[in-house]
Amino acid sequence: MNVMEIATTDVQTFPQTSTIMNALKSMLKKNFRRIPVTDAGTKKLKGIITATDFINFFGGGSKHGIVRNRYNGNLSAAVNAEIKEIMERNVITLSNKDSFEYAVELMFEKRVGGCPIVDEDGIVVGIITERDILEYLATTKRVDGIAEDFMTKNVVTLRPKDTIETAMKTMISKRFRRLPVIENGVLLGLITAREILAYFGKGEAFKMLESGDISEAIRRPVTAILGRSDLLMYKEIPMFPRDALISQIVSELIEKGHGAVLIVENGKLEGILTERDLVKFLYQHS
Repeated sequence: MNVMEIATTDVQTFPQTSTIMNALKSMLKKNFRRIPVTDAGTKKLKGIITATDFINFFGGGSKHGIVRNRYNGNLSAAVNAEIKEIMERNVITLSNKDSFEYAVELMFEKRVGGCPIVDEDGIVVGIITERDILEYLATTKRVDGIAEDFMTKNVVTLRPKDTIETAMKTMISKRFRRLPVIENGVLLGLITAREILAYFGKGEAFKMLESGDISEAIRRPVTAILGRSDLLMYKEIPMFPRDALISQIVSELIEKGHGAVLIVENGKLEGILTERDLVKFLYQHS
């Protein structure tokens, strides 16, 4: 099967000259995790911007050096820079002639959640994501399993007193998009890349951008985000017991638009299952 058969062909793109803040607001509004960046004239692919790039830039990783070195730490000025400053240029891409199987295996190998698809001229003609693959496999594969057999058991977590800066740095260093918040073994909440973007795009940190100093905002505890229902992607944390069927979990993810579920027994976090885990299960066990 050709990859274009399940890809999204009406692709949202950004020109390289779009500002970082405008791109952030657009991603929040459309609830996208990644958007290709193209040349405004030719529409050829030049890069990609993801939620992870924003977190890296806001203080999670090396891209924050742009703020320190080029803008003297003034994030309110830095967010008006063009997105070509922080986009990924070495993009993992697919050809519109590639097979579905090749696309899935490439995404596994490179550990990416989505790939732009280009034609022979390098023009973006589609994009495929883990969600696209999961939805397709869920309708075509009739295999099942038990959550505890495939979940990640040693889950990286945060404490309520950990700062938003710590959350960002953990996400970048561990390459995770979501981190449960635990206190005394009890699950209190879930912080995802989406919540952190919302914190900077419309939350308290956004207000502090006007003053040019958000150091206080990123040093606040993660509970500053968990306590704001308008910033939360998960109004109710998706939880399942250890013996839940994979088919039940897949249905929940697709219906609710979630990217992962937590495996919880008696209030204690036992594991996590992500879209990527479920795609691997359905693909490899069919």
